[in-house]
Amino acid sequence: MTQNHHEEVAGLLLAAGGGRRLGGRPKALLTHRGRPLVEHAVEVLRAAGCTRVHVVLGARADDVRARADLNGCVLVDNPDWAEGMGSSLRAGLASLAGTGARAALVSLVDQPGIGPAAVARVLGAYEDEKSLVSAAYDGTRGHPVLFGAAHWADIAATATGDRGARAYLKEHAAQIRLVECADVAAPYDIDTEADLRHLE
Repeated sequence: MTQNHHEEVAGLLLAAGGGRRLGGRPKALLTHRGRPLVEHAVEVLRAAGCTRVHVVLGARADDVRARADLNGCVLVDNPDWAEGMGSSLRAGLASLAGTGARAALVSLVDQPGIGPAAVARVLGAYEDEKSLVSAAYDGTRGHPVLFGAAHWADIAATATGDRGARAYLKEHAAQIRLVECADVAAPYDIDTEADLRHLE
């Protein structure tokens, strides 16, 4: 894949969640390997080859800006973050309009078990603005997902509540290229106190 190809795909990190089940600690600021989780997640996207990274912030966005080094990222505020992931996906896709990006590689801030190897595989399956690609774990669809720009408007129109793009992906399952990643990544979420054991 040419470097040129990489520049057509923007990394879109959804980092707006309020960590309701974590006593209201925003997930972006949980510490992993001595740094805020959001920094770790940005680094994963960059290491995988995304040169442009947009980060959607919501819960305690000012604290995240103050405490995390997000240099070189485009920061997108989602005032409606409490409505769920769908609103963050919509805000993120809207922020990519006019940037020249032909696809968005969407990752979640609370999945530190998914590293550059898995993200690079999904990125490597990108062809053009009609691409729909998803990481799979033992055959089950997971993150990251890549949406060609041809799909953005319809995804934004159907992304409500916490469903994000789930409804759209279900409807277009036949078009999705699944990229198996279970050998290089673990797709756990950091949602509850018990999940904090995954952080280092």
